[in-house]
Amino acid sequence: MSRTDEVVAAVQRMVLDGRLAAGDRLPVEQDLADELGVSRGSLREGVRALVTLGILETRQGDGTYVTRLDPARLLGSMGFFADLHSDGSAQPFHAVRRLLETEAAGLAATRIDAASLARARGVLDGVRDLLSATPVDHEAFIATDIEFHRIVAEQCGNPVLAALVDAFGSRTARTRLWRGLHDEGSEERTWHEHDAIWRALATGDADAARIRMAAHLLGVEDAVREAAPDEAAIDED
Repeated sequence: MSRTDEVVAAVQRMVLDGRLAAGDRLPVEQDLADELGVSRGSLREGVRALVTLGILETRQGDGTYVTRLDPARLLGSMGFFADLHSDGSAQPFHAVRRLLETEAAGLAATRIDAASLARARGVLDGVRDLLSATPVDHEAFIATDIEFHRIVAEQCGNPVLAALVDAFGSRTARTRLWRGLHDEGSEERTWHEHDAIWRALATGDADAARIRMAAHLLGVEDAVREAAPDEAAIDED
């Protein structure tokens, strides 16, 4: 294990053991380096790694602090990992996404509040306007698609699950763009699938919400398999 890894592991243990809590300021650099038995250079490298992981944050002129340790921040690196596998090997990620979002939809059906339900309805109504335009703004459609799924995940009552959904969910944006450009009617079908999910949420039907979400995302997985050879063309545009 490198010295940098030792620093990362040691600070993580401090957080887990309760020696450092969310919002706490790290000890003075030299004192912490002496405690860990590393050089100040190694300590700085470890701190940079912990910042990247979302565990620490540096405040200009004020030192280094433990973050709020919220799931969305800590799991954000999952999205980067998914991006590394954005070719055909991304299919397992889409399968995981389906499992996550299916359960999130079921949980949200029993918990979603009126304001969030109205927000989701507003997103769907906005999509109708997008689809009636000529030409259709495909990128704007993708943004509303992501927003709809984010609202559902936020209402599942489990911040870890919601963070995982957010980390994986937006990683299918390229596939959705490919569908909009090459699969006529796909965006209209997506709207109807979202509308069915919304209606299940509005009636509090958890089973229906799970079924509708699973069916919707199975269609996305099918698109991933079809789009894999052609998605590179999108990056070149």
